[in-house]
Amino acid sequence: MNTQTRPTSSPVHALEGRTLLAVGFTVLAWASAFVGIRGVGAHLSPGALALGRLLVGTAVLALLAARRGWVRPSRREWALLAACGVGWFGIYNLALNAAERHLDAGTTSMLVNIGPILIAVFAGLLLGEGFPPRLLAGIGVAFAGVLLIGVATRSAETDLLGVVLCAVAAVAYAGGVVAQKVVLRRLPALQVTFVACAIGAATCLPWTGSLVHELGQVPGSSVAGMVYLGVVPTALAFSTWAYALRRTDAGRLGVTTYLVPPLVIVMGWLLLDEVPPALALAGGAVCLAGVSLARSGGRRRSARVAEQAGPAA
Repeated sequence: MNTQTRPTSSPVHALEGRTLLAVGFTVLAWASAFVGIRGVGAHLSPGALALGRLLVGTAVLALLAARRGWVRPSRREWALLAACGVGWFGIYNLALNAAERHLDAGTTSMLVNIGPILIAVFAGLLLGEGFPPRLLAGIGVAFAGVLLIGVATRSAETDLLGVVLCAVAAVAYAGGVVAQKVVLRRLPALQVTFVACAIGAATCLPWTGSLVHELGQVPGSSVAGMVYLGVVPTALAFSTWAYALRRTDAGRLGVTTYLVPPLVIVMGWLLLDEVPPALALAGGAVCLAGVSLARSGGRRRSARVAEQAGPAA
């Protein structure tokens, strides 16, 4: 009797709520990573930090994945997993760590956020997601907000090498998301994250010697910071990202990461006593408006993707 009176739409609404929670956690965790990398990067070189972070993330993901079943990837899926692991987990982390040696965290997060534009383009061209007008308008508004943050937080320390490294990270990020979206059509989200992270760690193995040497010399706080980066922004946040990506368009989900730069500004304010300029706060508000615009009108599409995705991985 009770099952007949339950609204048919409630499972979709429940799934949407879980997806939004996953996105929110991912954005917060990734924002904290920009601040954490700047602190830990003062004691660990880019390669050592990337390897240490990915090894910790792989270990945590292995524990989580051990409780789940294994779906054998096809040859094409292995190739896409390798592209995601080498690009997004390996090259992205190396480039990002190196960039934050040349740029402050806020500027770095702003520059890396050309990634959502590339995701929307790649997804429209390669995944058949098209170019919805509201998504394009939202991208434009959010990117304008990021530019305002960049203007407000630019400093004399900004240099060309840091900008190039951010561009490399953004391309690796966008390519990884598109590759990941394809394999998530059949493979469980946690399995995809674990395999990609392990491949990323393997990509960084040439820096094993540096990691071993530097860990013996850095303060305990930096080791703790590296572990945090491996557990929260890597193992947990990449898992919640994959969960959400399986249930919505890559382009629409990618634009939510425009929330990262304003969050980095706020975290720097609270944790590092860096008071953001008024223009940066205005830029953050514009970012929020752009994300809201990009995601508006997408409920039907998200519900359809959710139905196609099947049970949670």
